[in-house]
Amino acid sequence: MSDEQDPKAIEKVYTRLVDLLTTGEEIIYIAVQKKPLVNILPDCIAITNKRVLFFTPANLGLSIKFVDFVWKDIVDVYTKEEIIGAIFSVKTTNGAEMGVDYLPKVQARKLYQYAQERKEAEREARRQRELEEKRAESGSMQFEQQSQAPVFQTAPAQPEPASPQVEVKPDVLTEKLKKLKMLFDNGLISQEEYNQKKLDLLSDL
Repeated sequence: MSDEQDPKAIEKVYTRLVDLLTTGEEIIYIAVQKKPLVNILPDCIAITNKRVLFFTPANLGLSIKFVDFVWKDIVDVYTKEEIIGAIFSVKTTNGAEMGVDYLPKVQARKLYQYAQERKEAEREARRQRELEEKRAESGSMQFEQQSQAPVFQTAPAQPEPASPQVEVKPDVLTEKLKKLKMLFDNGLISQEEYNQKKLDLLSDL
């Protein structure tokens, strides 16, 4: 609450966020959008030790929609400071992007700082998991080699049946998100329209 957050927006998001927390999940930071003229229904971003959550008011503020991304699925985070406020956004492994504009710059910087720390922690955890998997595979291979009995006669190898070719269909959601991003990049829709359309697409998952 020390970085210009709107207390009412924080209270609404916090009440909803507490109900969404999983076992061992802790809230690290909550940022609130601050639009230049009318800031009645601001968007919010919450960072926990497990994920990033984007909250958008709906039904004239009577309800709140949210989209969340776990840290292992986030490939990068961005912040861009503008004349009025800053933009914070994340990019996921499947190419989806989500962001909020008109954030007070101090809040955007805090979000970026905490997000980088969580990404680094997730990267280290992933590295440790990969090392453990490699050790397990290595031990399994050695055990199999030692336990093999001598073979005196082998049957001729049968050719393996050809596996059927599976046609890979493009991900419909990813294609829609790319088209939406293109519309935004070309200035055909505003940041708010972009975020709302993206929320609508992702909420169907």
